[in-house]
Amino acid sequence: MISNSAVRFTRIVALVATLALYSAAAGATVLQGPAPDFTLKSQSGSNLKLSEFRGQVVMLNFWASWCGPCRQEMPLIEQLHQRYSPLGFTVLGINVEEDSRKAQELLREIRVSFPILFDTQNSASKLYDVSAMPSTVFVDRDGNLRYLHKGYKPGYEHEYEKQIKALLRE
Repeated sequence: MISNSAVRFTRIVALVATLALYSAAAGATVLQGPAPDFTLKSQSGSNLKLSEFRGQVVMLNFWASWCGPCRQEMPLIEQLHQRYSPLGFTVLGINVEEDSRKAQELLREIRVSFPILFDTQNSASKLYDVSAMPSTVFVDRDGNLRYLHKGYKPGYEHEYEKQIKALLRE
């Protein structure tokens, strides 16, 4: 006869496995540890430092103008920024191209209200080991890494929203 604790344990293992598969399917990896700090030039011309956003939930979105999925998700990220910024959420869009003129052209087409930073030397990209375009990293209010999404497929924005809400509630 199987004990109740064995049945409970089996159910917990199944639930954890299901959640892991769901996270992997949505492109999410759970992260931990302090978010590496960086300073980059913004579209407005001023320097912005990640640590200046301590106390907010931050989405770092590494993107390039040549990246189709980046173009596809940018308006959706803008919607998330508009919806949740009054609650302590911000997006930092980090363009990874050496020549920021192509990014500027794209931003005339796809307008966003969140700060755009230019990582022309790939200093922040190296800190975050960016290996896919786009790459999205969530940082909690205490400045800790929480989630990483490599790439983008339609529907990822729903997972982003769940993670934003959870981090805002903490």
